[in-house]
Amino acid sequence: MHSIVSPKKSLGQNFLRDERVVSQIADSVSLDTSCVVEIGPGEGVLTKKLAQKKVPVVAIELDDRLVSHLEKMFSSSFDVHIVSGNVLRVNISEVLSGLGYDPGRYVLVGNLPYYITSAIIRLFLESENQPQEMTIMVQKEVADRIVAKPGQMSLLSLSVQYFGFPETLFTVSKDSFSPIPKVDSSVVRISRIHRSLSLEKERLFFRVARVGFSARRKTLVNNLSTGFGLSREQIVQILLSLELPPTVRAQELTVSQWIYLSEHLSIISSN
Repeated sequence: MHSIVSPKKSLGQNFLRDERVVSQIADSVSLDTSCVVEIGPGEGVLTKKLAQKKVPVVAIELDDRLVSHLEKMFSSSFDVHIVSGNVLRVNISEVLSGLGYDPGRYVLVGNLPYYITSAIIRLFLESENQPQEMTIMVQKEVADRIVAKPGQMSLLSLSVQYFGFPETLFTVSKDSFSPIPKVDSSVVRISRIHRSLSLEKERLFFRVARVGFSARRKTLVNNLSTGFGLSREQIVQILLSLELPPTVRAQELTVSQWIYLSEHLSIISSN
C-alpha cells in the first residue's frame, strides 16, 4: 500500500498500514457520545472505520496535502468533518458547537505524534470541556509511563491518573507503520475522565507535583522544603500523617496521597 503523500519527518508522520490494528482501535472507541474527535487522521484509514460505525467524526489534520485528500475522500459523508489546523491551537469546543455537537460529550482518538504527545494529552485533560474518554496510540515507552504504578510514577503518570483511569489495551509493532519508526507503540485508553478538585486547588496540586518531581534523586522532603520555603520538620509531619517515611521519593506516592499532600501544604503555607 503506497502513501498518498510523502511522510513528513518534521510532523512525526508514520502512517498505520495494518488493517487489523485499525479495526482494533476503532472497536476500542466508545460510541456512546455526541461525536468522535480524531487527531491526525493522516490518510483516513481509521476515519473510514469509525464512519462505518455510524458515529460522527471530526478529524483535525495539520498537513494541507492530507486535508485535500481527506476532503475528497469524505466529500459525500455527511457525518465526517475535516478540520484543517494545529490541534494545539484549534478551539475544540467552538468547532464542535459550530457543527452542532455537544462540546461536553465527545471522545478523543488518534495516533499522536511523539514530539507533542504530552502536550496534546495535557491540553485535553486540562480543558474546560474534557473528552469523556481518550483512546490514543503513543510510543510504548510513553504508554508504560502513563500507566505506571506507585514506585515508578512520573509527573506524566500522576497528571493522567489525576484526571482519569489509563490502561494499555494492546501493543502495536513498529512494522505496522510506514515509514517504520524506531520503536513499537501501544494503544492506551483513558476512561472516567473527571476533575477531583476545584481549579484553584488543582493549580496548587500540579505546582506541588512539579516541585516534588523536580529532582528525582532527592527525597520528597528535600524537594518540597526547598521549593516551598518550609522546614523539613513541617514536611515530615505531613508525610507521617500519611504513614509515609521521611525518606520517601515522589515516584512512590499515589494520586490520593498527592492530593492530601497539596491540601495540607496549602494550610501550612497560608498560616
